[in-house]
Amino acid sequence: MKSDLFSNENMVQPAYAPGMSVQNAKSIKYAVNGEMLARQGAMIAFRGNLQFERKGQGMGGMLKRAVTGEGLALMAVRGQGEAWFAHEAQNCFIVDIEPGDVFTVNGRNVLCFDSSLSYEIKTVKGAGMTGGGLFNSVFTGQGKLGLVCDGNPLVIPVSPQLPVFVDTDAVVGWTAHLSTSLHRSQSFGSMIRGGSGEAVQLKLEGEGFVVVRPSEVTPQAQQH
Repeated sequence: MKSDLFSNENMVQPAYAPGMSVQNAKSIKYAVNGEMLARQGAMIAFRGNLQFERKGQGMGGMLKRAVTGEGLALMAVRGQGEAWFAHEAQNCFIVDIEPGDVFTVNGRNVLCFDSSLSYEIKTVKGAGMTGGGLFNSVFTGQGKLGLVCDGNPLVIPVSPQLPVFVDTDAVVGWTAHLSTSLHRSQSFGSMIRGGSGEAVQLKLEGEGFVVVRPSEVTPQAQQH
């Protein structure tokens, strides 16, 4: 059988080392030798001796989704083998987190991560329930974190001289040492988003980077 479908570009190659790697722009490959964690429903294929176990629905097994406060359920993948993960054909990226790093990320953008990483759910400072109750997951430790993003993300530097304002529906995550607060703007909502009400943005100040997706969350997308 001959076809461009079977080109080397699309053909999966054996893993040479355990851990996470980008298979292509839309999927992440994980060579499992022990345990790793992923969002439920994100596994699209696997081979080898792997077991999939749903994590408990307590706070330890959930990543909070921003704005809605919904939980993103996780599953543990154990054994030896290879698994591929993806979510709605979104673009995939890997972040290497090193000791001392702190990366705050929206739960909806988490695809999979090393079990060596620690995470805890925190309310975004300055964005309490009056601002929609923004919950994000804070990752620390050492390991790799696989993320998905609807489109190519924007990475915007933040400096003390130039704070950055981001739409709460579009923010993916940000690095340590950035302080957050809510910023309300009537004109921003009226001119940019076409709304007549008061719009709310997340203001980030300090030294670091903020990652933004080039689209807003639609009500339909939030239901997934």
